[in-house]
Amino acid sequence: MLRNYTLANLRTLENKISDAGPTNQRIDPHVLTVAKKELTDAGEVKMYSPIPGKNDIPWFYLTGTPELDLKNRYDELEPIHRATVDRSFTKRIGQTMEIAVSRALQERADLYSTGHYIDLNEHSDDKPYSKDEPPSIVGNLAIPGKRKLDFEIFTESAGVVGIEVKNIREWIYVNRAEVTDMLSKCCALNAVPVLIARRIAYETFSVLNACGVLIHQTYNQLYPKADEELATKVRDKRLLGYHDVRVGNEPDARLKKFLQVNLPNLWDEAREKFDEHRELICGFANKTVSYGELVAKVRGRGEEELEARNALEIARAMEWAEPPDDDEGEEE
Repeated sequence: MLRNYTLANLRTLENKISDAGPTNQRIDPHVLTVAKKELTDAGEVKMYSPIPGKNDIPWFYLTGTPELDLKNRYDELEPIHRATVDRSFTKRIGQTMEIAVSRALQERADLYSTGHYIDLNEHSDDKPYSKDEPPSIVGNLAIPGKRKLDFEIFTESAGVVGIEVKNIREWIYVNRAEVTDMLSKCCALNAVPVLIARRIAYETFSVLNACGVLIHQTYNQLYPKADEELATKVRDKRLLGYHDVRVGNEPDARLKKFLQVNLPNLWDEAREKFDEHRELICGFANKTVSYGELVAKVRGRGEEELEARNALEIARAMEWAEPPDDDEGEEE
């Protein structure tokens, strides 16, 4: 990748290798992190910093790349990346996927859901919309502080279902703050947890699903319509290469099916699993249970048996990582 693209950040490398790499060779990002460290320790790959001390994300290049090539490439890529992390943009991009979820939930009238946007018809998406947040207190249960879930569904059979939506580039791993924060809030309200994100590592699914956490990968990152020009730039395979960026806040068919069909069919079973593992999940969310303890207790196996299942887990992970045919990565 670095030989072909001269300079790249971690998100581009993840997208080129983990998201859009050759079929059956899509290496999960945590493996890329190990490879990157080995290559930098060996001196084969270096980090580029045109201004020493500047607070910038890491940009990587192959040792021996001409300085002028690096500077020209950095000057081309850095303004695009900077636009994707601008605070006003990240606030609106966070809302974009939430709005898609909101629209899908409201299409099914018999779902009693809360957490919807109230002024979608009053202005364009070049500025943030207003949201009627879901309650942080349900009966005698409350989420500490000022935290709230993104959406809540109140059901007759499964009680409260809590939904969190993450419209970010990074793959979601179990130990990320987004996961533990979601679990903490759902534990506080005794809500069945539901996580929706662009890409979710298989280990996150395999461990948390056994505990009653429902998970959906969107395989797309949604940008506001007002930022279509930026979306075009970040999708360009010779620039940042985020091939899966889509524009607009309308839910696609997969998201609708998950929220309107699959989720109602799954939440009763998920409630049973969550009730069984709630103490364990809450301990993990509140950092009194380690990730290793969580895995061992969920799977109920010793280290030797866990190691014996590695090959099967890897095979399942590869299958899990396959996006739908219409969302396949670019050919390189």
